[in-house]
Amino acid sequence: MDAQAWLVVNALPGMGALRIAQLLARQPQWPEGWLAALPSRAASELRLWLDHPSRSPLQKVIYETLAWQRSGHSRHVLHRDHPAWPALLNELPDPPVVLWAQGDLSALEGPKLAMVGTRRPTSEGTHNAQTFARDLARRGWCVVSGMALGVDGVAQRAALNAGGRTIGVLGCGVDVIYPASNRDLHEQLGRQPGGLLLSEHPPGTLARPAFFPRRNRVVTGLSLGTLVVEATEKSGSLVSARLTIEQNRELFVLPGSLHNVQARGCLTLLRQGSAHLACSVDDIIADLGHWAETFIPPDNATQPASPEQAEKPPEQTPLPEALPDPLLLSLSATPTPIDLLVHATGMAVSDCQQRLLMLELEGWVTQQAGGWVRLPRP
Repeated sequence: MDAQAWLVVNALPGMGALRIAQLLARQPQWPEGWLAALPSRAASELRLWLDHPSRSPLQKVIYETLAWQRSGHSRHVLHRDHPAWPALLNELPDPPVVLWAQGDLSALEGPKLAMVGTRRPTSEGTHNAQTFARDLARRGWCVVSGMALGVDGVAQRAALNAGGRTIGVLGCGVDVIYPASNRDLHEQLGRQPGGLLLSEHPPGTLARPAFFPRRNRVVTGLSLGTLVVEATEKSGSLVSARLTIEQNRELFVLPGSLHNVQARGCLTLLRQGSAHLACSVDDIIADLGHWAETFIPPDNATQPASPEQAEKPPEQTPLPEALPDPLLLSLSATPTPIDLLVHATGMAVSDCQQRLLMLELEGWVTQQAGGWVRLPRP
């Protein structure tokens, strides 16, 4: 399915992310399988768009998105068949169907950690958010957050200032600045190398209270784990903590004083035994490093090749013994888009994505700009 088809699916009446995910699990063929599986109203709307797109209200979403893309640089529509789509999102029971993106898509590469916390951090909390974000960025990790006031913005600014990568997931359109005081951060994430804005809402969508809990599942779903810096007992950050656990990701919290109201949510998580205590970035990497290694390229991956090396063709990664995997056989050091992999292997798109995710976690493949590549093995 191409971007237009995914935009239409996302806009079908009576269908949400969960229902679409459940339908996708049945691996329907496009479009006949979808027409047969959709509820009657959604099926009628899809049939109208397929037969007479100019008469369909669904076509408006496509026109508006195309106009948005043409009106600026570094604007993208991400979906399951897009080479930059973060495969970890597919593990959610209700992943977003489409993500509007503005900025540097390379921010989606490599391991990611969500950083969340109170909107009113103490000076110690601010310092800790800056220190952890900076250290994570320098070690090749991407900081993911919601670009909210307080810890979110502090962490994301620190990651950018360290020359690292950070993703802001919004509860509004990617072109809507919210909160207004984060205008500078919004502009940095949309224009600066390593910065990226994401939203499952079309451009122009204003922020609403109901959007933010939904946004949080994307923040944590993109990430291998979540770090709670400071949180009160009723902090919205505890929603992200709960989602992290439900998504089977690792939860970390920073310790705080018994007398610090802004740390009581963190202390509660520790008392419940649902989170790991993190005193440094080393504590986080010790727990997540075995997963993160599959995302971080070898140290010499960015080094210029010597003249002797430049004359030699790149070596192919040896395949796992007793595993003639058709996907690995179809991959090389040159990025291959997923649609070509589907065509070459004859696999269903969902099966192909799931297998690529497993191979990625096992360290055999990774995503780069333009598609999937096979990684060199020692």
